[in-house]
Amino acid sequence: MAGRIRVGLVDDQGLFRAGIRMLVSSQPDLEFVGEAGNGVDGIALAASAKPDVILMDIRMPIMDGIESTRGILSAASAQGRKPPRIIVLTTFDLDEAAARAIRGGASGFVLKDADPEFLLAAIRTVHAGTAVIAAAQTRELFEHFDSRAPAGSTPVEFEMLTAREREIFGLAARGLSNAEIASSEFLSEATVKTHISRILSKLDLRDRVQLVVYAYENGLIR
Repeated sequence: MAGRIRVGLVDDQGLFRAGIRMLVSSQPDLEFVGEAGNGVDGIALAASAKPDVILMDIRMPIMDGIESTRGILSAASAQGRKPPRIIVLTTFDLDEAAARAIRGGASGFVLKDADPEFLLAAIRTVHAGTAVIAAAQTRELFEHFDSRAPAGSTPVEFEMLTAREREIFGLAARGLSNAEIASSEFLSEATVKTHISRILSKLDLRDRVQLVVYAYENGLIR
């Protein structure tokens, strides 16, 4: 079927891989395109199978999911191809390794014991790029583990945002959904979506999770 979302999996547990393979393959709009048992093979899988979304385990032998995520995104950038969206799989709700993987470019995280329907929804959501996985949890991760002091002055590109866009940016960085922002600012969800798209474009960010990372790295959120 044309237009299916291509999904890859990187995890060192064979039984877990088999379960995810069956789950993904059961969906008419998803296509399971390959798997790997460690981060090094995960980089090779991304280059050869070119998945749209990769489910990435954090803790693996040879190379962990953090370094593999960085390697996959770096290789895609160097080759001028669209990078896959990467969803980190973790066993801990507040996981410092997940925070590091998100800083390295992952688009969010999902607990390995999450409901299957939630995982499938996560794949579709991340691929669509119109919403974010665990925005509030991402913020909580950074509050819990990332206590670094704000560095430097306000980035030049941030100064390009309009006053309204900065307001929307601040709310999104706090983990609010489009619906919550719309209610807070007395706007339609469509208008909020348009603002978010413009903000991501101006700041050269892929998604809402990277917006949260950007806010923390540049001291734009308290």
